[in-house]
Amino acid sequence: MGGFAKLDMVLLFDSYSQDSQNLYTSFRRAGYECPAAVIEDDGFLPEGVTSVYGFFLGNFQGEKGVPGKPRYFNQIPVPEYWEISGNNSLGKVHDLSRERARIFYAEPKHRRLVKVVDWYDERGVVRVSDHYNRYGALYARTTFNAKGQKVNKSYFSAAGREIIVENYVTHDIILNDGDAVRFFPGKTEFVCFFMEKAGLEKARVFFNSLSTPFFVSNRLSGREKKDILFWQEPVRDEIPGNMQMILKGQAGFTERIMVQKRQSYDRLLELGASADMVKRLGYIYPFEKENGHKPEALICTNSDRIEHCEELIRALPKMHFHIAAITEMSSKLMAMGAYENVSLYPGVKMDLLADLFAGCDYYLDVNHESEIVSAVRRAFLHNHLIFGFRETLHEREYMAGEHIFPAASADRMIEEIRRAMADGDVLEAGLKRQREAAFAEPVESCRSF
Repeated sequence: MGGFAKLDMVLLFDSYSQDSQNLYTSFRRAGYECPAAVIEDDGFLPEGVTSVYGFFLGNFQGEKGVPGKPRYFNQIPVPEYWEISGNNSLGKVHDLSRERARIFYAEPKHRRLVKVVDWYDERGVVRVSDHYNRYGALYARTTFNAKGQKVNKSYFSAAGREIIVENYVTHDIILNDGDAVRFFPGKTEFVCFFMEKAGLEKARVFFNSLSTPFFVSNRLSGREKKDILFWQEPVRDEIPGNMQMILKGQAGFTERIMVQKRQSYDRLLELGASADMVKRLGYIYPFEKENGHKPEALICTNSDRIEHCEELIRALPKMHFHIAAITEMSSKLMAMGAYENVSLYPGVKMDLLADLFAGCDYYLDVNHESEIVSAVRRAFLHNHLIFGFRETLHEREYMAGEHIFPAASADRMIEEIRRAMADGDVLEAGLKRQREAAFAEPVESCRSF
């Protein structure tokens, strides 16, 4: 267990989602050195981001008996003669023909690094989930009842000692804190104790959830400066109840709401939220390069279901299409290689894929099935001009609405791509709309806290 120096602010997240990551990196790029703490982490938090539960578990790096790196899918312990198999989506454990467990991977999934293993009983019901961290250690175990409902979760030190037990039925948490055993009636009290032990009890809390982080903000007292809610979720028919408390000045130390989704900001004002308390604030994205106006388009896919694939290739002969997959390609997709303006990359290596993102200036989100390698976000960060069909969209927030078309209107998409290829001003205007849609901000926007 360790602490932080006394600091002015802390970012407190429920989980390290993509939105949480965007907010954290924005603050870092703006020059703030404030820590980030995550309540529900998956064992794979990056350096510099603290796990509230992991804070009490001690150090796993370099500890005896700890692998020191994530476990590959076939490195989990299983009984003798049981078989481990896997693909780029998940792994399985079999005892002859009976499935005994499923192995879930950390992102990116194609690396097949173990995050969670679900163990089944004789009826095929999950009874235990083993949680592994980025050091390859079993750091937590969730148990379930006969109905598959969570009962409790235990957290372990590197030596395998049980440090924390969270009861999902009673909601209490027990912490073995050195020689002391501490009892907390709920998660809020536990996180407040973490804030005290980490030296953050007087810090401003910047949070992005109206659940536990909001309750923690309300519970902490004796602080000089006010907290801020960074709202990153949709708003539907009414303002969430806890947000209404903030707007009415009934939320203790929270004084402002920074909204990080365009649609959510507009909707809150429509519902009557005060423009004095609700402000817009996007993200400072770590863009990798400028768009070079090259007629090079990238498509990442793990299936041959690419909407209007051949039509796009034939209608845009001056565009070179780079189609990459981390798996092998079907004969249907391999046949596209007969076109002079097509390059295919089956089983593409990550170094080559990085070169493709760096070398292309367009991205087409036109593949059905699951997205791979966070392709749309990576394309956005490489300043690709992104086009897609409504039926194939994967990460809508990184795309301008003007660049999204029904599959039945492929001719309109083709025409817009032609316009961008022919006129640099059209391309740059499209990139501007794209950045506006994603709420991209200059560094200066995050220096006013």
